[in-house]
Amino acid sequence: MTSAPPLEPFTRPPGLLRWGLMQLLRDWRAGELRLLVFAVTLAVGALTAVAFFVDRLDRGLTRDAAQLLGGDGVVVADQRVPEIFEKEAARRGLQTVRMANFVSMARAPDEAGGNSRLVAVKAVTAAYPLRGELQVSDGNGAAEGPVQNVKDRPEPGTVWVEGGVLDALQLKVGDSLLLGDSTMRIARRLLIEPDRGAGFMVFAPRVLMNDADLAASGLVQPASRVTWRLAVAAQRPDSAADQAAVRNYLESAEQEIHKRKLRGVRVESLGNGRPEMRQTLDRAENFLKLVALLAALLAAIAVGIASRDYAMRRLDACALLRVLGEPQRRIAGGFAVSFLAAGTVASVAGVSIGLVLHQVFVILVGSLVGASLPAPGWWPAAFGLAVGWVLCAGFGLPPVLQLARVPALRVMRRDLGEPRAASLGVSLGGLVGFALLLWAVAADPKLGAYAIAGFAAAGLVFAAAGWLLLAGLRRLLQSPVVAAWPAWWRLATRSATARPGLAVLQISSLGMGLFALLLLVLLRTDLIASWRQATPPDAPNRFVINVQPDQAQPFRDKLEAGGVRRYDWYPMIRGRLVAVNGKAVDSRSYDNERARNLIDREFNLSHDARAPGHNPIVQGEWKADAKDEISVEEGLMKTLGLAFGDRLRFDVAGQLVEARITSVRKVDWSSMRVNFFVMFPRAQMPEMPVTYIAAFRAPERATGKLTLDSELSRAFPNITLVDTTASLAQVQRVLDQVIRAVEFLFLFTLAAGSAVLLAALMASRTQRVREFAVLRALGAGDRMLSRVQGAELLGLGMLAGALAASAAVGLGWVMASQVFEFDWTPKWWWPPLGAALGGVIAWAAGWWGLRGVLRSTVNETLREAAV
Repeated sequence: MTSAPPLEPFTRPPGLLRWGLMQLLRDWRAGELRLLVFAVTLAVGALTAVAFFVDRLDRGLTRDAAQLLGGDGVVVADQRVPEIFEKEAARRGLQTVRMANFVSMARAPDEAGGNSRLVAVKAVTAAYPLRGELQVSDGNGAAEGPVQNVKDRPEPGTVWVEGGVLDALQLKVGDSLLLGDSTMRIARRLLIEPDRGAGFMVFAPRVLMNDADLAASGLVQPASRVTWRLAVAAQRPDSAADQAAVRNYLESAEQEIHKRKLRGVRVESLGNGRPEMRQTLDRAENFLKLVALLAALLAAIAVGIASRDYAMRRLDACALLRVLGEPQRRIAGGFAVSFLAAGTVASVAGVSIGLVLHQVFVILVGSLVGASLPAPGWWPAAFGLAVGWVLCAGFGLPPVLQLARVPALRVMRRDLGEPRAASLGVSLGGLVGFALLLWAVAADPKLGAYAIAGFAAAGLVFAAAGWLLLAGLRRLLQSPVVAAWPAWWRLATRSATARPGLAVLQISSLGMGLFALLLLVLLRTDLIASWRQATPPDAPNRFVINVQPDQAQPFRDKLEAGGVRRYDWYPMIRGRLVAVNGKAVDSRSYDNERARNLIDREFNLSHDARAPGHNPIVQGEWKADAKDEISVEEGLMKTLGLAFGDRLRFDVAGQLVEARITSVRKVDWSSMRVNFFVMFPRAQMPEMPVTYIAAFRAPERATGKLTLDSELSRAFPNITLVDTTASLAQVQRVLDQVIRAVEFLFLFTLAAGSAVLLAALMASRTQRVREFAVLRALGAGDRMLSRVQGAELLGLGMLAGALAASAAVGLGWVMASQVFEFDWTPKWWWPPLGAALGGVIAWAAGWWGLRGVLRSTVNETLREAAV
């Protein structure tokens, strides 16, 4: 008798890593992880796209700030900059350029008409400019002659001038220009001067000359008002060591100024770059960050719902693994590997998408800071990977890890092993980690705090409201009134109240998704409207200063005759703040650099019996013709630490004027209107030496006719007329670019909101299959089931929509006023509109996601319910 062959040993089970990856591959093919991967990819893509763009934009602004300064840093003084600063820069191996800026009269030779014009003169030494390039032309018209980018200065005996000088004096390139005691030859037309200044209000056209000609011209006298600048720059701009040397030099210069108590000397750094665009860019960056924050929040909700639904689908398979002897640790480890691998794949895909899509932002907005932006850094990619892992670990793993605890007895009793809510510690860990990441994304305490706190509060309110409504419906179902309802309505109400936990989850999820979408719609619409309102199509494009009192009426008559009907017209007084509440002010007592600069310079003051219509009063009251009272701009109040009711004393041409702060105004400095820090609410102040400032939109003239600019310059040769058409066009172009970028990223949040809605509705699919199986067995037809499903989804969606719209109006008002700083009036009709929108979206998404349940036959439904 032959012996039986030996038994083959059991196949060795695969390792934990291999088993997890095999599980991932099976789940992906079955489509059970696609929604989760989509949500994570979407969140990481949105966040990294914004992070890459903001990183490059900040680098670009820093680079261009150097161009606007003419170097990496500047020492500015109202006297010649002490030689010690230049010697110290040379000792540290830094490049230097000296500049002198002042206003003077330029004249045309008598044979050319002898006209005169107030010009802004800049005398520069060799190597000017240290950063950026000058754009010049050899022609007389804007389009005549080749445009050249140069890093140079005029040769001795020559000047480069802007077109305003040529137009006012009726000169051309090659003619002579009388400047002080010197006769200079106009060698080139100056088109772009990188360090002209950050603001659009430059009061006179530029004349650029060689520093070697300054002494012979006699333009600078002991009492002359000259701004002296010493620009410094690193030899190698891309060298970290050289940039560190610049920073150390600027710090030592600050210390030297304080040590020697040098009054009127200050240091300008790269932080001063492009302030005229800073408010718009800050608002745009904040809105882009808000969109990314909301996309991440919505993705977190979608991941949590999708992972719970995934865990529900895997309960039976895990029970079978327990029957076959698999330990809990191995099951938990396998699912953890599978889940984190899915999160890694989704995160890498999201980072790749963000890297590609941020180029769209660069195309739309990159021209704000030049033709090209610096290459992105590595931290946005690392940040995107961290977001993906935190999303999966904090919101996805807790329900999945509970699969390891499924009892083996579930193969016989389906009511066992249902996943429970995650422990408090696990939930708090995930929430805290995610909140810290969102805080890092916001990079703004107010934006992060309002977004995170607002969504947390909204989630609690939505859950509480849903629970209270379901409790009320359960009581209502016990009353005899329900018997009169249609059968499908009763079934829909009982279906919703039979599973209150799932219904509350759906209401909260739908509400959060709609909340984010409605909040963005509200803020986007009003933010864009506020931008448009700041620079309307008829915004002033001409500013005129130095209109003398005896010229005021003739000047206004000239404007009227020229077709100008609407214009700003204010008296302007130059005064220096010398005391607050009787105590003399000293710039050295302020830590804030801007405050020190304000104290060291003269203010532009004005007066009018009426408050400016474009300056809303935010505190106090404007009292017409009240004496000893002033109105102060709120930004100045914060910068100088002033309080309502403080008394300010100004020195106006040797005359002391003191008044109490009785009103505070909000001023939008990007509004292209005439604005002042301080105004007296008085119609007349004859005791004060004044000139007048006007702002208007110049009418178009037919070809061949003199422009209004030329007529005004000829009639009033002493005035300074500034054409801001190019600056206004730039601001409006900026807004168009920013708006397109905002609208582009808005699509990310729409997709994230759709993922949340779909995940919330699909979470009830298993329960609906079982309920419909029972109803079909009892004779319910497809029409009845369709009505039941539609009524339930419509009711849940309307409740979620009404709650979402109400919360969006509240949080939108807070963020509009506190973060984006624009006026916004909530609309009362948003809650009913949100209810209607929520009902329609929930019904449509539910029909699309659950249409397969209704199309199944009775046998298919029963078999699916039994699995």
